[in-house]
Amino acid sequence: MKMSLGDPRIIELCGLAGHSAVWLCNEHVGNTWLNLENQIRAAKLFDMDTIVRVEKTGYTDFIKPFEADATAIMVPHVSSAEEARHVVEMTRFHPLGRRAIDGGNVDGAYCQIPLAEYLAHGNTERLLIFQIESPWALEQVEEIAAVPGFDILLFGPGDFSHLIGKAGQVS
Repeated sequence: MKMSLGDPRIIELCGLAGHSAVWLCNEHVGNTWLNLENQIRAAKLFDMDTIVRVEKTGYTDFIKPFEADATAIMVPHVSSAEEARHVVEMTRFHPLGRRAIDGGNVDGAYCQIPLAEYLAHGNTERLLIFQIESPWALEQVEEIAAVPGFDILLFGPGDFSHLIGKAGQVS
């Protein structure tokens, strides 16, 4: 369920309705970090996975959802293999990346998870999704797909259709 609303109670309603995952948008929705944490926490009450589409502002905005225990982050408008490699470097632990270690958040059970387990889990159980949303990204999709350390490529038909002059013609 894609969610563009900020109230954590809406996430609880999604859980009560039987959804298995929610997509929380930080690209188009004015969400605070505390509210996002509460949305992720609400999803966990119903064993729902959370995918957070991040803002492309920098390192902190990429890792905070993981540290809040989100299942995945979705990076919009990935346009090149170089950009994909940079995102992997920021969001994965060594040997895949250079993400700083901080197991003192909910994803590390506030330092209760052994460090080696925390690092392995961060590289294997947290999904990294790249959105391909432009003609120039599509031209480089093979190179982007060859970058190690991410999990899913997601085509974004809305922005793609707009950028080829056919806004709204997503098919």
